[in-house]
Amino acid sequence: MDSAVLLDLLGNENRRRILQLLAHKPCYVTEISEYLGVSPKAVIDHLRKLEEAGLVESRTDDQRRKYFHISRDIRLEVNVSRYGFGAKSAYPASPSLDMSGRCPHVSIDVPTESDGSLSTLADELATLEDLENELSLAQRYVHGRLTDVLDRLNDRIGADSDSRFYAEVLAAVATGDRTADSVASEVDAPPAAVERALGALAERGLVEERSGEWFITE
Repeated sequence: MDSAVLLDLLGNENRRRILQLLAHKPCYVTEISEYLGVSPKAVIDHLRKLEEAGLVESRTDDQRRKYFHISRDIRLEVNVSRYGFGAKSAYPASPSLDMSGRCPHVSIDVPTESDGSLSTLADELATLEDLENELSLAQRYVHGRLTDVLDRLNDRIGADSDSRFYAEVLAAVATGDRTADSVASEVDAPPAAVERALGALAERGLVEERSGEWFITE
């Protein structure tokens, strides 16, 4: 699902409260109406929008009462800083996904698949919850450090420039991309824009070109 659509959908407090309720148990319209303190008609309208987005589904029991429940897991991440704004939504990966080699900068102690007994499943749940909390803390730490490093780079590059883009160009050069084309491929930008950035950085004495290749001067 497009992250902008998801943000618009979840911008409504009542829809967020409906999802909080359904995360605990399936509910029918009257239950949701009483929980929210709004009319059943309003609840039906919110549920329709959640259904259209694919977040909620319904089933009918033997008494023909329609129960609503969350249909799938989605993670929404929003990043707001002085250097950019971004939002992305993602569906959970398959439990069979091989994590080896996928996170070279992070050591993740993923629990081995359990034998299905109650005690081992409970232990696995506790381990995964701890891991989730640790990853959330690590993400906040990285975001803070990223902003700090960009602040310091901004002091060196100059506040009048597109410091985030220039910083990404510098990072590409520092990690071995020596030509404008290879830097452009790394930062996913037009070669002409990268060439202008490299020229501006060269004017500031931060990079230099030697035999058609770029190098950081320090």
